[in-house]
Amino acid sequence: MTQTNLTLYLAAPRGFCAGVDRAIKIVEMALDKWGAPVYVRHEIVHNKFVVDGLRAKGAIFVEELDECPTDRPVIFSAHGVPKSVPAAAQDRNMIYVDATCPLVSKVHIEAERHHSNGLQIVMIGHKGHPETIGTMGQLPEGHVVLVETPEDVAQLSVDDPDKLAFVTQTTLSIDDTVDIIAALKTRFPNIVGPHKEDICYATTNRQMAVKDIAPKVDALLVVGAPNSSNSKRLVEVAAKEGCSYAQLVQRATEIDWRALGSIQSVGITAGASAPEVLVNEVIDAFRDRFNVTVVPVVTAEENVNFKVPRILRDGI
Repeated sequence: MTQTNLTLYLAAPRGFCAGVDRAIKIVEMALDKWGAPVYVRHEIVHNKFVVDGLRAKGAIFVEELDECPTDRPVIFSAHGVPKSVPAAAQDRNMIYVDATCPLVSKVHIEAERHHSNGLQIVMIGHKGHPETIGTMGQLPEGHVVLVETPEDVAQLSVDDPDKLAFVTQTTLSIDDTVDIIAALKTRFPNIVGPHKEDICYATTNRQMAVKDIAPKVDALLVVGAPNSSNSKRLVEVAAKEGCSYAQLVQRATEIDWRALGSIQSVGITAGASAPEVLVNEVIDAFRDRFNVTVVPVVTAEENVNFKVPRILRDGI
């Protein structure tokens, strides 16, 4: 049987960012240094394949610090944690390693700086997301208020409209965030923004690649986890850019071949916490069914690297 021709547009950059790479490396180095088990508070990154792989090596994932024994190391996830978490670890004399992405830490520092200057913080983010919880938890309760939409801005109650600053979750949709920032600046003309964009380079680059590909293809698949904010935003960006079928899949086994129908072109990308092995798995699944031509679409080059914490580097 002759296979149908299919052009597969492969986004670059895609997949792991420097913060995710660093977080995974931290767990692996901790296992090498202290042996198993090593405890990890929350998923180190939002990807089941990655978490299962680390669990197989001896990592134990828990939701809260009080589930960890005091005689084993604990690692905090790449999304960041409220200040109360390392404080509690210190109170219990625990060894802990903070795997918070440095770009998330940058937002934490910004929020603290604005707070020390007497400003109330407006955070643009998703309620309940670990990164949002971690950032809001850098300051005393009530000093950070959350908005998710321009409509939230219209309803926002603040202490002093002339003493405000805003920060954002690093994994948001660029376009959606622009609208929320515009609403904030319209309602609060004196609001202070970050020195540099809070949305991280990897989120921005992956969204720009999708914007380039989406109008060219019959369908676009994002390899990523359903609880991954940046992966879900890629699906939304593809739909906004006119792609009639944009879907999130964790593995090739989740591809809905019947829904794809008689396609001639497909875009593939991956969220920042999805490993390349899963992208290759999806490509192979298409090769099993089509005569595939892969066309790389490179919209940016990335060469960012973050150091792991000194406790792992120096053997302290």
